[in-house]
Amino acid sequence: MSETIHSKNRTNTAGQEPRRIIVGISGATGIVLGIRLLETLRALDVETHLVVSNPGHATRAYETDLSRQELLALADYNYGIGDFGAAISSGSFRTSGMIIAPCSVRSLAEIATGVTTGLLTRAADVVLKERRKLVLMVREAPLHIGHIRNMAAVTEAGGIIMPPVPAFYQRPASIGDMVDHMVARTLDLFDISVPGFPRWGEEADEPFR
Repeated sequence: MSETIHSKNRTNTAGQEPRRIIVGISGATGIVLGIRLLETLRALDVETHLVVSNPGHATRAYETDLSRQELLALADYNYGIGDFGAAISSGSFRTSGMIIAPCSVRSLAEIATGVTTGLLTRAADVVLKERRKLVLMVREAPLHIGHIRNMAAVTEAGGIIMPPVPAFYQRPASIGDMVDHMVARTLDLFDISVPGFPRWGEEADEPFR
């Protein structure tokens, strides 16, 4: 099924290109990571281009109360998993990179081998070949040697494996606090700072919401 591409009609400052990040959501558990990522990027005025796999939509139904359209509406643009003519399938469409949150081991394997079967992994392959930043929030445990080898292959190709591992030194009071911390740490990899994100050795402002 193809999605309708839609835009929130952002206005650019002084004719500058907007900062763009591709967000992929696969079928691994932890779709809250992708949702919070989209919400945070919108608040930071970063243009988002979203692609959700069919298993990702199934996970949405299991783990959230969001409808399909409500999830898609969190992004500035969205694309169907089979839309190989989408802007994000071409290297000539400039972006800052891509985050897959969460990333299943199947998506990881497709990216590691370059044998892509849908727009989500095709877009990731494009990001790698263009030497842009690709961050995979791989959500699986325990890991067998095949998973680890695929992670190594993606790393050797220039990608970053960023498992959604919670930090406890900030004494999170809720799952939401842990999710926010993982999303902020991921955005740090793109030099995007989340206001209010508590950092070790620094004074924190009011929590980002």
